[in-house]
Formats: sequence, C-alpha cells, structure tokens
Amino acid sequence: MENQNFNQQQNNNQQYNPNQQYNANQQYNANQQYYANQQYGAGQQPFYTVQNIPEEYKPISMWGYFGYEILFSIPLVGFICLLVFAFGGTKNKNLKNFARSYFCFLIIVVIIAVIIFAGLMSAGAITSI
Repeated sequence: MENQNFNQQQNNNQQYNPNQQYNANQQYNANQQYYANQQYGAGQQPFYTVQNIPEEYKPISMWGYFGYEILFSIPLVGFICLLVFAFGGTKNKNLKNFARSYFCFLIIVVIIAVIIFAGLMSAGAITSI
C-alpha cells in the first residue's frame, strides 16, 4: 500500500516533457505549470487550464470586450484609453491586440469618411462647411 502511494505521488509530480511520445490515455496533473517557451513536437500540444495561464495571456470575457468597446467609443477619454492600451498600457496581450485592432478600424473609418467628404465636395453636393 505504501509503495503504491509512493508511485502515485511520483506520477503526480512529473512535469510534462514535450519530447515524450503523445499518449491519449495519459492523465495530466491540474497543477502543471504552463511554459510558453517550450517547443512541442508534432502532434503535441500544451495542456493548460485557466488557472495556470500566465497573466499576460488571460482571455477576456465577452462582457469584457463589450465593456472595452463602450469605453473606447467615449469621444475623448475613450480615444486616450485606446491609445494607452494599444501602445503598452497593459500587460495582457489580448487586450493590447483588441485595442490595436480597434485603433486600425478607427483609422480606416476616418480615411473612408475623408474620401466620401472629398468626393461630395468635388461633386458640388456640399458647397460650404
């Protein structure tokens, strides 16, 4: 009995080895650490849960995205927050990438609005500002 407990404890303390052969029946320990810089072989993927994902890769919930969308749509304060988050104000990569994509979207909208405005001005539809 004591030997069986020792073997079971040894199995629970083993770290994931990316070079070992993949076994679909292998039991994973929920307390395994996530190593972002490990190289995984063909057919192998890291096993991780939300608890052991590094802080910079934590996912944003749907309500989080909704809240940030509302925050970024506030005229002056939202634009300042957008620039802060897009250019390094957060360690979360998901939030940083979302802010960058929202910023690119705003740039595209402004360019399209300027083109439409210039087209209407040259066509004579708008005579004065």
